[in-house]
Parts: sequence; structure tokens; C-alpha cells
Amino acid sequence: MPSTDVLDSAMYHEETGSGAPFVFLHGNPASSHLWRKVLPGIRAGARLLAPDLIGMGRSGKPDVPYRFADHARYLDAWFDRLGLEDVVLVGHDWGGALAFDWAARHPGRVRGVAFFETIVRTMSWSELGEAPRARAQAIRSPEGEPLVLDRNFMVETAFTGGVLTPLGEEEMRPYLEPYPTRESRRPLLEWARSMPLDGEPADVAERVRTYGGWLASSHDVPKLLLTFDSSPTLLIGPEMAAWCAANIAGLEVEHCGPAGHHAPEDRPEAIAAAINAWTERHGL
Repeated sequence: MPSTDVLDSAMYHEETGSGAPFVFLHGNPASSHLWRKVLPGIRAGARLLAPDLIGMGRSGKPDVPYRFADHARYLDAWFDRLGLEDVVLVGHDWGGALAFDWAARHPGRVRGVAFFETIVRTMSWSELGEAPRARAQAIRSPEGEPLVLDRNFMVETAFTGGVLTPLGEEEMRPYLEPYPTRESRRPLLEWARSMPLDGEPADVAERVRTYGGWLASSHDVPKLLLTFDSSPTLLIGPEMAAWCAANIAGLEVEHCGPAGHHAPEDRPEAIAAAINAWTERHGL
């Protein structure tokens, strides 16, 4: 699959089909492998692209801090090198946040945004459940480095505890292979410490507030929120979905059934079907 030179490195992406570009953006600690069961179900007539974020998957691992701004900078370069215009974005987790950020800064190049289990606004520590709060506190503490860098905690737990059906060894392998060393796991730790809680980290909170303004005002851009149930790991539950319905312009909400946070592993067919129906309704 293609590898594209961007800035001082390269970004890998999966690609299939032809037509209007649909870009699928993964989050932490995933890669384009997340979309392997979703993409075959997306309707014909679209060019489907699923990149590995910089420092993740099979993309390059340059010597950068892997802050939100770094990911956005490399992703901007990837979009520009491929000349992508009139894009439909599909984002999960930090991929959804990067999709919102890119759309807010390139409003003339986006036709629609579908998203799920992502960061739609800043949150407070008190809004997190007891288990997610304890996990976030541990990762932000001095314990975070040995936990994520030495024990590979992020990948090992994401696809066993963050899904309803834990992955087997063969399906886990592509998620694990990009992170064989302590240093290779630094992007995962940085993402895990970047969730904007009570306004910190400030740079990420500001990016979220900025794209929140675009989400609230872009009435001409169709948006689709996919929701799920039956898992304690979900980021967008009924209360957050209701907030989205009240505060995001042009939004439709589609419930896709039981899934964990990494929903493409649990409900790929339902996700593809919801995206297909939405794009057909809006002629995307």
C-alpha cells in the first residue's frame, strides 16, 4: 500500500476504490488496521483512504514530541501531498478530533464528517467514570512511563478490555508490531496524556474549543454521530450524545448497537451500513 513523503518523514495508508475521497482516521493506540472490516462494507463509487498517523502503525517515526499539533501538521502535509479535496471524513477517538480540527481549518475542502467515540468538547475529571479516571490519573503520573513504555499497557489492554469481544493473537499482531521498543511507544503515551480535562493540557483544550466553534456553526456540512451501548469503556454515552445533538450543527445520530470504545472491532458492518445510508441521504 502507498507510502507518501511528508515533511521529514513518510505516512503509510491503505487505499481502495475510486471517486470522492473518504478519509478514515484512527485513534490511540490503533492504526489503519482498525478499519480493515469497515472499508469492505463501504459503498462503491468512493476512494477510501485510511492513513496511519505519524509515529503510529507503519508510518515513519520522526523525532518530534507527538503533541496534537505535530499530528495535525503531518496530517495536513499528507492531505496536501495527495491533493485531497471535497473530502468526507470518518474519525474515531483522536482521529475524530483530528478530523474536526482539519475541517475547521479547511472548511472549503470538507463535504461531511462522520464520527464516534471521540472528543467533541473539553471535559472535567468529575465527568469520567471511576475506572477511566483512575486509569487517566495513573497514566499522567510518574507511573505512566513504565506502564505505557515498558509494559506496552495501551495496546495490550485496548483490544482486550476496550472491546466486547477480545482479539486473538493473530488479529492483535498488526497492532503490536509497530511498538517493539520503549521509545517506539512514546506517541501512545503522549496521546494518552493529551485528553483535555479541566483545561489541561492547555494547547489541546484550545484546539478542541476552536473546532467546537466550527462544529456549532457549520450548518452546511452534514455530520453523523454513531453511538453504541453495553460497554463501560464508552466515551460517548447518552448524556454526551444528547449534548452533541443540542450543540453540533447539521448532526444526525445513528445508534449501532453493542460495542466497546474500539467499536470497529465489535460492529464493523453496522458502522459501514450507517455511513452508507448517511452518505446516500446527502449525496456525498
